[in-house]
Amino acid sequence: MAHCAVPAAERILDRKYKVLDKGFVRLVDYLGSDARIVQAARVSYGKGTKTYRRDKGLINYLLRNDHTSPFEQVVFTFHVKLPIFVARQWIRHRTARVNEISGRYSVMRDEFYVPHESDIACQSADNKQGRDTTPVSKAQSRKVLSVLKQSYQRVYGDYEKLLRDNIARELARINLPLGLYTEWYWQIDLHNAFHFFKLRLDPHAQREIRRYAEVMYRLVAKVCPMACDAFEEHVREGIRFSTTEMTELRRILTGKPPRLQGRARDIFVGKLGFDPVRENAR
Repeated sequence: MAHCAVPAAERILDRKYKVLDKGFVRLVDYLGSDARIVQAARVSYGKGTKTYRRDKGLINYLLRNDHTSPFEQVVFTFHVKLPIFVARQWIRHRTARVNEISGRYSVMRDEFYVPHESDIACQSADNKQGRDTTPVSKAQSRKVLSVLKQSYQRVYGDYEKLLRDNIARELARINLPLGLYTEWYWQIDLHNAFHFFKLRLDPHAQREIRRYAEVMYRLVAKVCPMACDAFEEHVREGIRFSTTEMTELRRILTGKPPRLQGRARDIFVGKLGFDPVRENAR
């Protein structure tokens, strides 16, 4: 099985793509491509590809029907610089291999995440884990930024004092905040990367991790454009209905009034993209 080299991917290898104020994503290496997915699916001793149309059709068939193992044949290695609070969300995806910089061995740099004014908002009234979509006033955002910067400066100054007193790095670091930047190498196969993207590209994901996912997804699409097209079609932009929702959908298609109420109805209407009761009333 020949090595899969993708010209578009080769051109972006080792380039740093800025994320947030001080972070970045860098595609260090990749193994495989769309052709490798096709090869694995056909279990061919040769190149395995046929025509572009047939290869694209096969990849769509695999993803649509959850035949995921051929996608595991494609692997990506990223070098990422990110705030610790983003890393703690990220690490919940336990399907990757991670090697992170260690504050026990290294002196952590004076680099902290400072959000843009437009990213500062109050707690959402209907999303317990997220912020409101409307930014706060400029005066309030400047106040927040001032608090963050002063806090970072004070805490890092204390960290440096402990280091000067020859306190062990593994102890000196423990007061450093979640806004501190860390770095890691993150290696993941395409199947599990798609699961990461499904969750972290969603509008409900925290804005900061979503920005990393957006950059990484563009890099993955350079390596596997057909697979990413299939992901857009069947996963990212696709909708799955529960058994109850399918029953409701059949009722609507046969002209019967919907029966779902409350939150369940709101979720169903959100999936449909329209309110059938209001549409019928027109």
